[in-house]
Amino acid sequence: MKISADFTVMPDDFAKAAAPEYRTDGVPVISFPFYIDEIDPTARYLHWAFTDPDSIPVCGFEWIHWTVANLPIDALMYDFNDSHALQIPPDFSRQLPSMIPETVQGRTSAASKLVGSTNPQVTMRYNGPQPPDKDHDYSLHVWGTAKPLPGLNQGFWLNELFHALRDVDHVTDQGVMFITGKA
Repeated sequence: MKISADFTVMPDDFAKAAAPEYRTDGVPVISFPFYIDEIDPTARYLHWAFTDPDSIPVCGFEWIHWTVANLPIDALMYDFNDSHALQIPPDFSRQLPSMIPETVQGRTSAASKLVGSTNPQVTMRYNGPQPPDKDHDYSLHVWGTAKPLPGLNQGFWLNELFHALRDVDHVTDQGVMFITGKA
């Protein structure tokens, strides 16, 4: 599996410099577009985690910006003749509940008791990069499975995703992409 985007530095619309209309409670909430290519043909579901390992020295933990589980590949536009077979469109996180309700999104770090946000539009959807100290390198990990991951509901935690991936019969594919977020 190959994960890519048309950029290596996060565009303003999806991060710290997002316009007010692209924010909720001051947080960027318009998710960025990306491509998933060279998917194993046995994969039927996609799952991902977008995190910030560079946040560890700042807040003491890896910030979770967006998690998704049980996205049926067949529910997406998927053209094998296209140079980028599968595209996750911009603002997918906010559109997902009405488009593909069986797909679930997990909690972001904004849901932490240490942070204290209670707005589900921030705590259980895409939560854009806002590095406070310097440029950060973010990672997007995507996994493909033949079957949906059991036991994950809206608002799952990242560790639950990892446990489900460990317990599933077969992770057919996985890929990673890195994106820089500007301070």
